[in-house]
Amino acid sequence: MSGKDRIEIFPSRMAQTIMKARLKGAQTGRNLLKKKSDALTLRFRQILKKIIETKMLMGKVMREAAFSLAEAKFTAGDFSTTVIQNVNKAQVKIRAKKDNVAGVTLPVFEHYHEGTDSYELTGLARGGEQLAKLKRNYAKAVELLVELASLQSSFPGLNVLLLISSQSWMRESEKSSTG
Repeated sequence: MSGKDRIEIFPSRMAQTIMKARLKGAQTGRNLLKKKSDALTLRFRQILKKIIETKMLMGKVMREAAFSLAEAKFTAGDFSTTVIQNVNKAQVKIRAKKDNVAGVTLPVFEHYHEGTDSYELTGLARGGEQLAKLKRNYAKAVELLVELASLQSSFPGLNVLLLISSQSWMRESEKSSTG
C-alpha cells in the first residue's frame, strides 16, 4: 500500500465511528453495484438467447410466407391491385413501451390489431383458403419482426450499461480488496 492511499486521521473514538460508517457505506454501495450488474447480465443473456431463437425462427417463417404467397398467386391470380385499392388504414400497429431493469429503462415494442379485416371476402371466388393461409403466415412474420426489433433495439443500450456497471463494480472490488 502506498502512502497516498492512506487517509490522514486523528486516532479517536469519533474518528473510528466515522471510518466504520464510511466502510459500511462503501460495502453497501459495492453490493448494490454487484446486484445491478448481475441483474443486467441476466437480462442481457436472456435477450441474446431470444434474439438467436427469433432469428432462427424468422428464416423458417419468412420462407413459409414467401411460399404461401406463391401458392396464393398461382391459385387466385394476381390480387395485388385489389389489395392496393382497398388499403386505407393499417390494421397492425406498433406500440412503444419502456421496461425497467435494475433502474435502466429499455425500449419494448408490441404489436396490436386495430379495426376489422377488410379482406375477408377477397378470394371468395377462388383461392380463398390460400389467401387465408397467406394472411396468417404474414401476420406471424410481422409479429416476429416486431419482437426482433424490440430485442435488438434494447440490446446495444443494455450492452453499454452492462459494461459500465461491471467496470464500476470491478473498481469498487479492487478498492475494497487493497484497502
